[in-house]
Amino acid sequence: MIKKVAFQADKVNTHIVNWLKTYAENANVNGFVVGISGGVDSAVTSSLCAQTGLKVLCVEMPIHQHESHVSRGREHIEQLKQRFPNVSNTITDLTLVFETFKKEVPTDFDEKKLHLTLANTRARLRMTTLYYHAGVHGLLVAGTGNKIEDFGVGFFTKYGDGGVDLSPIADLMKSEVFTLGTYLKVPESILKAAPSDGLFGDEKTDEEQLGANYDELEWAMLAAEAGKSTNDFSGREKEVFDIYKCLNRTNQHKMKEIPICLINRT
Repeated sequence: MIKKVAFQADKVNTHIVNWLKTYAENANVNGFVVGISGGVDSAVTSSLCAQTGLKVLCVEMPIHQHESHVSRGREHIEQLKQRFPNVSNTITDLTLVFETFKKEVPTDFDEKKLHLTLANTRARLRMTTLYYHAGVHGLLVAGTGNKIEDFGVGFFTKYGDGGVDLSPIADLMKSEVFTLGTYLKVPESILKAAPSDGLFGDEKTDEEQLGANYDELEWAMLAAEAGKSTNDFSGREKEVFDIYKCLNRTNQHKMKEIPICLINRT
């Protein structure tokens, strides 16, 4: 039986807020910019940043966005602004930019591969937008990836949502993010919504894309870290463990530093 360590939301919250504030002060910046998606990760990240007392800019970046994602994101932003005077928001609608981009590149490819590539393009357009706002306001781009996504299955876009200045929740499992979200009083609409990356303009869930839910993937990640192998399991556990190991292996290029060809000059 693989057991999780008890999660103390209050202590974790204080630790991350202090870490964020110290990092920003040492970097001599004004605060943080966070892309708001309507999901729990961006809601928790922006709530943590808001507690530093530094400037926090929440940015909505719709690209044919599903209405449920938009409404949840705006509900969170309004709630956050009411609680923290240092929080402001802006909307950068990237739909026209995205459509213009598609007109300028060839699209006569395998439909599945094209669909995924364009989804990743959305994420990279958003990364560029966040860095624009960060640059003109003197802010850091705060990442919203959690431990499972960033270091377990690599469920993020390289140079998209993976392109950030710092990652405040990247050592938290998804279940811990939800626990922290409850502690931070994130809107119920977000806490109850099925996790979705929102990159396809519909309500396709992360579980539908990954083949397993986050509780299952957390279990598999802990099992792998404990040295377990696929031969240790059967049934659904074996299936989930194999999904985790496959994604972890396939996406190592996202999790490791960029390889450099070193030159021997001796």
